[in-house]
Amino acid sequence: MKLLNIGYGNLVAAERLLSVVSPDSAPIKRIVQDSREIGMLIDASFGRKTKSVLIMDTGHTILSALSPETIAERFEQSREGETNA
Repeated sequence: MKLLNIGYGNLVAAERLLSVVSPDSAPIKRIVQDSREIGMLIDASFGRKTKSVLIMDTGHTILSALSPETIAERFEQSREGETNA
């Protein structure tokens, strides 16, 4: 299992990640609110401004203080390490 660093020492299973999106649009805000209400929201932003929302195949929604671009770069680096190993 490959773990992906989403900031401040928090890791998620890379193969479970479906999407990394910006939290600014109304539909994403709705997803975050719905996840909070049903207890499926994980706030990994450490009190900082949420810059990305990770949607997992488990139904969990994760908030991160890193930008979607930064998480995408880290995801690609982890995949490159996988092919070189």
